[in-house]
Amino acid sequence: MTTGFFRLTLAALVALFAIYVAEPYLLRLFFAEAEPRAVAVRGDLGGMEINAVEVFAQASPSVVHVFGRAEGAGMLGPGSGGLQSGSGFLWDEAGHVVTNNHVIAGAQEVSVRLADGEIVEASVVGRAPNVDIAVLRLSRPTRIPPPLPIGASAELVVGQWTYAIGNPFGLDQTLTTGVVSALQRTLPTGRGREIADVIQTDAAINPGNSGGPLLDSAARVIGVNTAIFSPSGASAGIGFAVPIDVVNEVVPQLIRDGTVPTPGIGVVVGEDAISRRLGIDGVVVLRVVRGSPAEEAGLVGIDMRDGTVGDIILAVNGERVETFADLTRALGDVEVGDDVRLLVLRDGEPREVVVATQDVSARL
Repeated sequence: MTTGFFRLTLAALVALFAIYVAEPYLLRLFFAEAEPRAVAVRGDLGGMEINAVEVFAQASPSVVHVFGRAEGAGMLGPGSGGLQSGSGFLWDEAGHVVTNNHVIAGAQEVSVRLADGEIVEASVVGRAPNVDIAVLRLSRPTRIPPPLPIGASAELVVGQWTYAIGNPFGLDQTLTTGVVSALQRTLPTGRGREIADVIQTDAAINPGNSGGPLLDSAARVIGVNTAIFSPSGASAGIGFAVPIDVVNEVVPQLIRDGTVPTPGIGVVVGEDAISRRLGIDGVVVLRVVRGSPAEEAGLVGIDMRDGTVGDIILAVNGERVETFADLTRALGDVEVGDDVRLLVLRDGEPREVVVATQDVSARL
């Protein structure tokens, strides 16, 4: 009985081993799909998918690729030195294109590639570096795409869907989606100023998206994508856009006059970190520009001989000022040539100083 059991067990093991060895061949013989497979029937697209498809279909024809060429660089040649690029979108039926100022900064020539592939020369109509906006005009395109409708950034709420269309890393007509992550952020422009009330979004914004539109679910422009916050330079889920309410105020002035008057008083102020380090709730005046309204009004900067702090701006026209963004916002509420009442702290004593404003846009 033991011998019979052993033989039976051995036969079973041999059979199992044979099946194991033959399994790949059996699978290929009976289950391999040697002909094209039938297409599985899918259901309808989801609501958010449909909305994303519709937003892209409506807006993408009016989103363009902007190229700037520094002197001595080939406009679209591979590996051209001095070539910079970004995104933009059609503003009106006259062929004006809105983009970021930093996209074309320093460029001697500017070209635009439309969504249909046509490359058109463009001229710079005006720049507003203090809000990083520039306006271009297309030169005799075959067809001018329709301008994008605009929304109102003042109506935005955190959590609503956003869509960014642009040319990240040179990849034309790229759509990314996300939400409004935060509102009323401030963003330095690199020109000694800050853009107030900036929109923060987690829609992927990468190099090349700059100047492209940030859209809402109705395919309306709610902002102009301008920057990302990332140590690596790639999207980390924190992108920023200039609010459309600011853009809608600035762009018509650029089209009309080529510039946007920027009220200033002629002072160079310290970074907010300096004030915090000194325990000061205000804006420290570092230097007063010679011949400026601030000098005429008697404002005092830091004494460079011994480092003594001069004036600290505490308020503008009764509005409390604690940061540079506060000061920029307060001065932005007045017209060039208007007088402003400054509350300053000098030698530990508060005093009021009346200063006229002047246009400082040429210095930005």
